[in-house]
Amino acid sequence: MTNALGMHRTVTEAVRSWSDRLVALSHGLHDEPETALQEHRSAARVADLLETAGFAVTRGVADLPTALVATRGSGDLVIGFCAEYDALPGIGHACGHNVNGAAAVGAALALAAVADELDVTVKLIGTPAEEDIGGKVLLLDAGVFDDVAAAMMVHAAPVDSVGASSLAIGAWDITYRGRPSHAALAPWEGINALDAMTVAHTAVGLLRQQLRPGVVVHGIVTDGGQAVNVIPARTRARCEVRALTVEQLGEAWQRVRACFDAGALATGAELELRPHGRDFADLRQDPDMTEIYVRALGELGRTAMSRRGETMASTDMGNVSQVIPTIHPTIGYDTDGAKQHTPEFTAYGKSPGADRAVLDGATALALTGAGLATSQAQRSRLLDGVRRRSQPAAGEANSSPPTRAVRLAPGA
Repeated sequence: MTNALGMHRTVTEAVRSWSDRLVALSHGLHDEPETALQEHRSAARVADLLETAGFAVTRGVADLPTALVATRGSGDLVIGFCAEYDALPGIGHACGHNVNGAAAVGAALALAAVADELDVTVKLIGTPAEEDIGGKVLLLDAGVFDDVAAAMMVHAAPVDSVGASSLAIGAWDITYRGRPSHAALAPWEGINALDAMTVAHTAVGLLRQQLRPGVVVHGIVTDGGQAVNVIPARTRARCEVRALTVEQLGEAWQRVRACFDAGALATGAELELRPHGRDFADLRQDPDMTEIYVRALGELGRTAMSRRGETMASTDMGNVSQVIPTIHPTIGYDTDGAKQHTPEFTAYGKSPGADRAVLDGATALALTGAGLATSQAQRSRLLDGVRRRSQPAAGEANSSPPTRAVRLAPGA
């Protein structure tokens, strides 16, 4: 193979040769959905397939039992593919992570077929808990992405699209502790923790008018008391705040935090706030990588809608993108109008369209990696980026965005 046509042929044939195994991987993940940090069978399926293909696989990286790294090749340019495989509680793969993960694995297998000729190292990173605590952020902090020059994945969706950003997000677990009492005989002797939550929930509702456009607050009460005739002594909730940037997320949380303080002040209940997982930063998609991906997708007969200037929901790929050139396009298939995070979307996860999305997504990602490797300008740009990250200027921190720093400590 000495030319671009031959390289293209080798990549596409590699995906074709693994197609049955990749579709089986997608279906297996779909059939046995596992939620955040419980993806033991899912991670094993991914690792086993890559080991079969000759990848060097390390399981349980960064002290996360369901995270993994698989590498093949020895080139100085490290192309990273992020595989997701966690599902949502109660509704399975309603975000299509079975498609996401299988496509990333397929891309790694296909690019590995030309890794030596392109002088690249292919690095598949198995990233758990995207739907919860943000596995990519933990892996980023642990240095797993340090040598990665470009990171990419595709995400299941009803349509093909490129270029969108995402909302930064932070989550908190809230607990109010009061004092129990008989709700009829001596309610005045109790401190009603549920009332504290009600005050806070009402205050958040009133706050929404004063929040910036793009800021979203939502949550659930997970414990509202145990008996109707007992003043609730404890209530628990989880609250999420989203904003256009991590900076705006910090500003919004200070306002929302005051609402929870109000609940404690009004009722006398004790308030405990704990961050849940890691903050997700807003997504920044690399325009050069996007252009290469769009061309590759076009060669497969697919047209991606540009969503530049729009925002998706939220993803921990945003944190990666703030440090490393990244793409996170969506790969589409017919869901009869169903949107992600619904049981209806889950039902289409093993459809013929979803299976094609796995294979086309794998091919387009692999061709994007090959395109980066064969462009001297892109190769130099990406390698320069790795060098700059490894040698930060004086006074600069070599880390992901300061998402935790924007939070107020409990009691502040």
